[in-house]
Amino acid sequence: MTVQDDAPAQFASPPCLMHELDENYIGVTADRRSHLKQDVTRWRKAERARLIAGRLAIDPEARKRYSASIITKLDGIIGSPIGYVVSGYWPFRGEPDLRPWVESLHARGGQFALPVVVERNKPLIFRLWSPGAPLIRGVWNIPIPDEKAEEVVPDIIIAPVVGFDSKCYRLGYGGGYFDRTLEVIGRTECVLGVGYAQQAISTIYAQSHDIPMDAIVTECETFHPQSNAG
Repeated sequence: MTVQDDAPAQFASPPCLMHELDENYIGVTADRRSHLKQDVTRWRKAERARLIAGRLAIDPEARKRYSASIITKLDGIIGSPIGYVVSGYWPFRGEPDLRPWVESLHARGGQFALPVVVERNKPLIFRLWSPGAPLIRGVWNIPIPDEKAEEVVPDIIIAPVVGFDSKCYRLGYGGGYFDRTLEVIGRTECVLGVGYAQQAISTIYAQSHDIPMDAIVTECETFHPQSNAG
């Protein structure tokens, strides 16, 4: 399995001057660090709203094309899925739709799992799912496998992004579920973020709890941290 970048990354200019503030700089008090953290939280909330609105504004036919391109790139990264449990997601609020890929994974000897929120502020669990298997409504009414489905630890985790930066840090919905999950699971074969190229931003202002992806896959190219080293 290899993760390759296709071209140099291009990122938008930062929306403010927060990137010039280093909370660990000598002389910054604990109170000031608390204020900086609050600033980051407020900025992330506003940026999420902007990015989600932009994603929803993409023409549905264009989203289908972008999703197909992302699926092709994921196939190239993962290769043969035999022996792998791949965790994906059920598309929500304009996210890339990977569902057409699931049947292909099963046909080629792989297994597919969906993440499940079992409790607020707790890590996710993963349950196996195949097309046609029962689904129930979970948190935010997102379909999830029912409790009869086998719980597994995935080898490959694919997570949708709201935004992402040049170091492959993922801006999610703010619940922290994926970061908590990755911290508990530890090292997996591969952790991939997926999203659209327009969701690239200069930085998410990564905090101590943020865990970078091994790569971010978009319809245009695959980004990984090393592609921007230097």
